[in-house]
Amino acid sequence: MAWLQFLLSAVIVVLAAIQLAKYGDAIAYRTGLSGLFIGSLLLAGATSLPELLTMVNAIAQDHVDLTAGDLFGSSMFNMLLLGVLDILFHQRRILRRVALRHALTASLGTMLTGMVVFFLLADLDLRIGWVGLDSLLVLAMYVTGVWLLRSNPVSGGLPDSPAENTEAMPALKKALIGFAVTAGVLVLTTPLMVRSGSEIATLTGLGDGFVGMLLIAFVTSLPELVAMISAVRFGAYDMAVGNLFGSNIFNMAALASGDLFYTQGNFFTAINPVFALAGLLAMLLTTLGLMGNLAQVERRIWFVEADALLLILCYIAGMFLLYARGIGG
Repeated sequence: MAWLQFLLSAVIVVLAAIQLAKYGDAIAYRTGLSGLFIGSLLLAGATSLPELLTMVNAIAQDHVDLTAGDLFGSSMFNMLLLGVLDILFHQRRILRRVALRHALTASLGTMLTGMVVFFLLADLDLRIGWVGLDSLLVLAMYVTGVWLLRSNPVSGGLPDSPAENTEAMPALKKALIGFAVTAGVLVLTTPLMVRSGSEIATLTGLGDGFVGMLLIAFVTSLPELVAMISAVRFGAYDMAVGNLFGSNIFNMAALASGDLFYTQGNFFTAINPVFALAGLLAMLLTTLGLMGNLAQVERRIWFVEADALLLILCYIAGMFLLYARGIGG
């Protein structure tokens, strides 16, 4: 029964999140924001909303480790998608065409993940009210990063906004209403997915953390995959890559914001410190993605870029390592 509930809720979450991303894309386009900013912030925030809602419900149901597993796992999965992007559209060599344009976004994601890992291990108990100072520092850096991304537009490369089917996008009012309705569907469905996911963790003996990194992170990251494919088909390569790097930024901000909903003490201290390993793997994969974009090494193995293949292999090896270490169990 738990598997059936999980599959049903997962399908609803994915379909709703896909619509949410579509409406978020329309809002961004109608408001005239650049493709890099759309992908890195607004679209990334829309496609990452399932992770945020999963976190809130996991905390409410006292499954803090599931929260950490989902958000770290989602960041890892996003970098896997960067490698998949090259395989799906290998003739376009997308990772080469957006080189240098996302260094700031990827670097910010790496730094925020590093901050979270540091605070997981530092075991600080400094709070302002019920909110930890460590969480506030991560959120402050996120806000600073948003300002930097907004105030440092890039130039060159492909057009920032999709060149096709822009007339088919819904009007701003319709997009805002659609965004609100689909967000409401996610709010109602996510608790069932969290509850059934926790039951699966108990039934399989894998633990909340690993189920969060494997199953729930996969489900909540599918909207990024759909948004990425749609953006590439429109020719908006910056939006596709920016969505993946930007989602990693949003994931760490979401994890820090969990402290706002956790009233039983220091939030980062409540997370099993073994999840620092998952955070380090997310940092490693993000760094590999950044290096692949910057290196400009014209080297293919069959039809796959060498850096894309390395991302995929490192993700698989990393998940095996986490399983072998019994993380979250």
